[in-house]
Amino acid sequence: MTIENTEWRNQTTITEFILLGFGDLPALQILLFLLLLVIYIVTMDGNILIIALVVADQHLHTPMYFFLGNLSCLETCYTSTILPRMLASLLTGDRTISVFGCFVQLYLFGSLVGTECYLLAAMSYDRYLAICKPLHYLTHMNERFCFQLAAGFWVSAFLVVTIIIFLMSQLTFCGPSEIDHFFCDLTPVIKLSCSVTRMMELVTFLGSFLFTLPPFLLTLTSCVCIINAILRIPSSTGRRKAFSTCSSHLIVVTTFYGMLIIVYISPKTKMLQELNKVFSVFYTVLTPLVNPLIYSLRKKEVMEALRKAARNFMAFMSTFI
Repeated sequence: MTIENTEWRNQTTITEFILLGFGDLPALQILLFLLLLVIYIVTMDGNILIIALVVADQHLHTPMYFFLGNLSCLETCYTSTILPRMLASLLTGDRTISVFGCFVQLYLFGSLVGTECYLLAAMSYDRYLAICKPLHYLTHMNERFCFQLAAGFWVSAFLVVTIIIFLMSQLTFCGPSEIDHFFCDLTPVIKLSCSVTRMMELVTFLGSFLFTLPPFLLTLTSCVCIINAILRIPSSTGRRKAFSTCSSHLIVVTTFYGMLIIVYISPKTKMLQELNKVFSVFYTVLTPLVNPLIYSLRKKEVMEALRKAARNFMAFMSTFI
């Protein structure tokens, strides 16, 4: 009985993890804090601005901007699950996070990233219909279908990650407690468990596969069809205009999906493990930063809505002067 109690106590001693983050760069802590703070502020401002414009302006009530609004809302949420905690760690030096807090962060982040994968695929399909099948666009991408599609992405992602987190909650963590990452991610956390994790690793791989490869292949197929349609446009002006609608999207999704596939699906070689944090920065920090600029703020409809909102705001403020 004494041995059993001792083993039980040893297996339940860990109540918090230590996120090592970028602690191996002590001379750059202040610089990293300032850089990430600016990135977080710009990311939040840009995405919240897009959400406000899409909701307020009737001209932006189209399928494309409906998905962009969803994407901005999603990236506002999942950036906030990582960067504030990371900023606090850089500022105070406190790298600890409770096991419960780690699971909550992992749950929110995993669900939101899974949703984004399919939202990006839906946006690719939307551009495919708009360019390749313009006569059928409004028939296929009606308001009801877009709402059902987006709701399905959100619900399915949260449901799948709920199952994964439930299985993870059954694992025992008895040391070590250091996570070589800047946030709680699936693979680093599972590695800390002293339980048998073969089933957990399989479920994690299947979940990662489900939320990366199918939408990536759908996106790639849509882009190939779009490029093929663009090449058949007789005028060079028409080709440039059509290509501009998908080139930026193709760059972003290739980077986003590529990083996810490398981190979660590809074989874990020593070199890839060492670069894991660097790859994660691309889809957790940089993608939410550049998406408002690439998808929205370069479009004339959004800029016109922004100018209109600015004029209305100035007119409203003038009534108090």
